[in-house]
Amino acid sequence: MNITLDQAEKAIAAAKKKAVAIDTKMNIAIVDAGANLVAFARMDGAWLGSLDISIKKAKTARFFDMNTGVVGELSQPGGSLYNIEHSNNGLITFPGGIPIKNSKDEIIGAIGVSGSAVENDHAVAEAGATSI
Repeated sequence: MNITLDQAEKAIAAAKKKAVAIDTKMNIAIVDAGANLVAFARMDGAWLGSLDISIKKAKTARFFDMNTGVVGELSQPGGSLYNIEHSNNGLITFPGGIPIKNSKDEIIGAIGVSGSAVENDHAVAEAGATSI
């Protein structure tokens, strides 16, 4: 099961609403169950350098079906996933990527958000992910 374009646009709208509420500008990427980009939004004034990061966060969340912050915790020196960020043409292992689930708790895609402190990135991603 894949996320639809309508669902992806709904997630982006919810994420943008949260970004505005916390006064930040974000790049927001949505990928499907195969980690293919479905939808993307760059809020006016969002950092150009965060564009690629948001897409990689979404892909990382989908590749491993967990929040990117959790991947980051497991990839610290001595951790079971140490150096994993060098795989898959580069992963992002800090918060801001979250799997998206449907009403049956099946993963249908993921959201990746970048453009602020990682705590804000995560909050905005969470708003988008939970809107489905």
